[in-house]
Amino acid sequence: MWNIVFVIGTILGGIIASQFLMETELVAISDATIAELNTLGVERPGEGMMPESIFNLESLLTAKGLIMIVLGGFLVGFGTRYAGGCTSGHAISGLSDLQPASLLAVIGFFAGGLLMTWLILPSILTL
Repeated sequence: MWNIVFVIGTILGGIIASQFLMETELVAISDATIAELNTLGVERPGEGMMPESIFNLESLLTAKGLIMIVLGGFLVGFGTRYAGGCTSGHAISGLSDLQPASLLAVIGFFAGGLLMTWLILPSILTL
């Protein structure tokens, strides 16, 4: 029973936060970042936080969409299972307990994020 109450509370909390507590201004992005993203074909998000050219139902069935959404989701799930926990669990709980495995996992998460951002993502966006 508590699971149902938890899920309903999470949904209601998200609705309340998005309608009444969050600012409606766009995220501040530097002009250099906007120019670099434009060269890769990514426009500045309008109303939402994510660019519509990447995250929409039409682009899901393209090669870029399948790679970014489906394969990316699979890799996140695989990485979570393989590392024995998520980034938050390792970075917050594991590092505060001085767990060597969590330190290794967090270093791997960080290195993977850098590798994806600087090397792999620009190649996917130019497909």
